[in-house]
Amino acid sequence: MQKLTVLVITHKDYEFPNSACYRPIFVGRKRANALKNEDFYQDNSGINIAEKNSSFCEITGLYWAWQNGIFKNNQYVGLVHYRRYFAGKKLCLKKQHIASERELLSLLEKYEAILPKKRNYFIESIYSHYQHAHYVKDLNCTREIISELHPEYMTSFDTIMQGRKIHIYNMFVMSSDKASEYCKWLFPILFELEKRIDITQYDSYQKRVFGFIAERLFNVWLVHHQLKFCEIPVVNLEGENLLKKAINLLKRKFLR
Repeated sequence: MQKLTVLVITHKDYEFPNSACYRPIFVGRKRANALKNEDFYQDNSGINIAEKNSSFCEITGLYWAWQNGIFKNNQYVGLVHYRRYFAGKKLCLKKQHIASERELLSLLEKYEAILPKKRNYFIESIYSHYQHAHYVKDLNCTREIISELHPEYMTSFDTIMQGRKIHIYNMFVMSSDKASEYCKWLFPILFELEKRIDITQYDSYQKRVFGFIAERLFNVWLVHHQLKFCEIPVVNLEGENLLKKAINLLKRKFLR
């Protein structure tokens, strides 16, 4: 058994960390089918939901890892993006410092999970933000499904929706056992939601609905299980315009 594998979700060839623990996985293969790098994991091999990538986003890679032995063969697993990593000091990528395997394992000796620092929406709740940014009926439908399948999670769901901070990007590092528990809980909810909502008229951004919902549900799962976690800043290798994000947040709230 290996100690740690961190999946690097990507849809294109890119510069990846020179570290054995980071393993790129090309997602949406049935949609794009462009990359020929055989060193990459492919989310359309084995048991997969690669055809759902346009609406499930990076979690088609998570599903693949869960179903195809990555969890079973590693003590710890993680998920990051080709341009987003947990910050660190020991490993350099595109002139940015990201967390090395040693740094991650050191933290996992003290914590059950490594997560991105929470995003604070300041002027609105998580529910209100979703209402202004997406189709809130889908979030309401998710709540109905949870009330049917997992009523014991309702308090955690409402707590997250009424709050103003959440972990985003579907990024984490944790034990494979915990990650497996999460996947067993998450995917049946999303598959049921897929049956109940119609996204055929959504634009390409809003069709990413199941990825957006998964971000919120990850926080619900975390609150319910009360994991001991540490928060690490996220490094964006391509930079991030925080002012633009703030302006867009205000536009969605007051002009949508």
